[in-house]
Amino acid sequence: MTDASGPALLVRQADLSDARERARIEAFVAEHGATPFHRPAWLLAIEQGTGQRGLGLVAERAGAIAGWLPLTEVRSALFSPALVSSGFGVGGGVLSESDEAGAMLCRAAQEMAQRLSVSSVELRGGTAGEGWEPITGKHANFSRPLAADHEAELEAIPRKARAEVRKCLRSPLEIVVGHSNHLDTFYRCYAASVHNLGTPVFPRKLFAAVLDHFGEDADILTALHEGRAVSSVLSLYHNGAVMPYWGGGGAEARALKSNERVYFELMDHGRARGCTHYDYGRSKVGSGPYNFKKWQGFEPEPLTYWSWTAPGGTARNIDPTDQSYSASIDLWKKLPLSVATRIGPFIARGLG
Repeated sequence: MTDASGPALLVRQADLSDARERARIEAFVAEHGATPFHRPAWLLAIEQGTGQRGLGLVAERAGAIAGWLPLTEVRSALFSPALVSSGFGVGGGVLSESDEAGAMLCRAAQEMAQRLSVSSVELRGGTAGEGWEPITGKHANFSRPLAADHEAELEAIPRKARAEVRKCLRSPLEIVVGHSNHLDTFYRCYAASVHNLGTPVFPRKLFAAVLDHFGEDADILTALHEGRAVSSVLSLYHNGAVMPYWGGGGAEARALKSNERVYFELMDHGRARGCTHYDYGRSKVGSGPYNFKKWQGFEPEPLTYWSWTAPGGTARNIDPTDQSYSASIDLWKKLPLSVATRIGPFIARGLG
């Protein structure tokens, strides 16, 4: 396509096996302040950790990148296939320098879905054009600037919540930070937490792959009680923000308030790393985590996602709050943790 501004704008599939191609896209993502889920590193980690193929579409003008759409081809024996931007992420969607480039990337994603016999395309952010259904009112993100120091951070929390945080800071917990060497500890805490929610746990190798591909842009912070891990969080660092992305605690976490402790300690840790913002992440509107984050003084930022379904196709439904899944969730909670941890990854790899 050409216009009065100069050379033609072209869209092609990215070659994520080419290190130079990945570097160009990483630079484009960094320049435009996008999410960590736009990074080729994320797509490659998801592919390595779940087996779901990482794809992407690049818009170029005269050899320069003008737009980028990261995509994960998510297939499952239980759900309809989908192209997701980005799979296993809470952000994604079209990243472009013009409406023209954005529209071309959306059309190219539709064409790719039909070539791959995929029923639908999901964009977790950005904008989309005609034929795309907006999904609003379901999720909100919570983010705010980090305060200047530890005491200022406490003062930024509303009074009632601040009193609870001060209590958890006095609890007899040791805080440790690590990387891949702390993965087993993290995974035990996380698996126990999601099992209590009735949710299948993601494969351990997914977290290993994210730590590997993100390098210094990811780490694990854990709370220990008498030498035992009781809560742990795997965080991403991107564009000046610390983002606690996956986390949880075992049976002792509630009594020890260790989950609250690790999230507050992560604020100090992020500040020490040079971060300026704390991105608490996405929560379902009206859920327990949503209300907890508001109670801690974070303001919800409504998120808009987009969905396109191929003619005659069926969009997948992986919403755990859907009533049709309530019986399955109740049954999953009753499984022994060892059994759920063993079979959960085979289901969860299709939930991205």
